[in-house]
Amino acid sequence: MPEHSSSSSSDSTPASLLERLRHEGEAEAWSRFVRLYTPLLFYWAQQANLTEHDAADLVQDVFASLLERLPAFTYRKDGSFRSWLRTVTLNKLRDSQRRQSKSPKTGLVKLPEQSLPDHVEAFWEGQYRSELIRRALELMKTDFAETTWKACWECVVRERPIVDVAAELGVSTNAVYISKFRVLQRLRHELDGLLD
Repeated sequence: MPEHSSSSSSDSTPASLLERLRHEGEAEAWSRFVRLYTPLLFYWAQQANLTEHDAADLVQDVFASLLERLPAFTYRKDGSFRSWLRTVTLNKLRDSQRRQSKSPKTGLVKLPEQSLPDHVEAFWEGQYRSELIRRALELMKTDFAETTWKACWECVVRERPIVDVAAELGVSTNAVYISKFRVLQRLRHELDGLLD
């Protein structure tokens, strides 16, 4: 099965996902972004000790905020989308906690400044990148021929030796290198600005 033209054409490289999100009417980009980030946001919410229902509400609130604010977001090399997303998520978590702390008799109870638990903070700093890459590769599976995608997946995600992957797929080691390069090149472009 040949790759789709968007993944193999060097003349018409599509804009990165972050760039496509900044334009109105980009339903496909928003759908991809939601599929990419939903598992990560759910993980953070659940690690912040939210119930499944509250976690779903938080994720929905974050996406609603991003839908409104992303068109104005300007990526700078000295800035970080990851930090910005973390701030938006943390602010929505605080909003949720403030709403839950309201009592009909006493009104709003002042909450101390909240932060995420240390293990969730560590995720933002360490696992965010690897989980985003893994999830993006899963979503890109249909964008490439099965052998091309699997060669990259086995080498990058499963960390298998290229020689073993080539033997299993019945292709040369050079074909595995090329497949890995093509998929990773597309991945880097797709996630440009989101990994920082």
